[in-house]
Amino acid sequence: MDDGCTESGAKITIERRGRILLIGINRPYAHNRIDPEAYHALAKVYYDYDHDSSLRAAVLFGQGENFSRGVDVDAFTELAKTGKPTTLVEGELDPLGKIKCLSKPLIVVAHGDTWNMGHELLLTADIRIAAADARFGQDENTHGRFPGGGATVRFVREAGWANAMRYMLTGDHWGADEARRIGVVQEIAPDREKALALGIEIAERVAGCAPLGIRTTLASAHLAIDGAENAAYRELDAQYGALYRTNDFLEGRKAEAEGRLPIYVGN
Repeated sequence: MDDGCTESGAKITIERRGRILLIGINRPYAHNRIDPEAYHALAKVYYDYDHDSSLRAAVLFGQGENFSRGVDVDAFTELAKTGKPTTLVEGELDPLGKIKCLSKPLIVVAHGDTWNMGHELLLTADIRIAAADARFGQDENTHGRFPGGGATVRFVREAGWANAMRYMLTGDHWGADEARRIGVVQEIAPDREKALALGIEIAERVAGCAPLGIRTTLASAHLAIDGAENAAYRELDAQYGALYRTNDFLEGRKAEAEGRLPIYVGN
């Protein structure tokens, strides 16, 4: 991916800042609801990011007044009637992580309305930041649907059974302070601009670490949290040994001895 933004009319914008990729949901006229075109565009951006070795971290945010009010129901109605899920094609990676998760770090910055699929996109992140005005919701049950984008798994896992059911079964919304209390977000910033700036700052710090170590950390943690905890333990020694044989490991040792910041290249 080259530095710069996509065309202004894109439903998903991208901007590269060195080793960081900024991904913007760009349907403010529809409260950033995700329609099929936006979903596939986001899936392609995720795939491209995951396969670009020069990119170390990504930040997902919403353009305009809201992060996202979730799925564009009208746009997906005909697809839903078929009883088939949205079919991804080669060169796309499921943004909801139901099939395969990103192997590189994703930071999500929420502001304004962050509902339903918008909240589920947040839940796929490795690090989550909210502006003080963020309003969260999983209110599908009040509309004759259910949280089918992963919240029944991830929300329960992140917030605990009763905290998640408190909101999914009632459809009640909650704010940034409550989101932090139940563990869904890690940081709260005063406003959208400061939240995005914090997300970028954290992404830069992640990008400064050794990329092979970062990927291994994510792979090990995903293996454990996906129900294979014993397998995750068994893999640790081999993973650790493999990293000891990398140039990045040697660079880390050399930089420490020389009293400077390491320059990692990913090999």
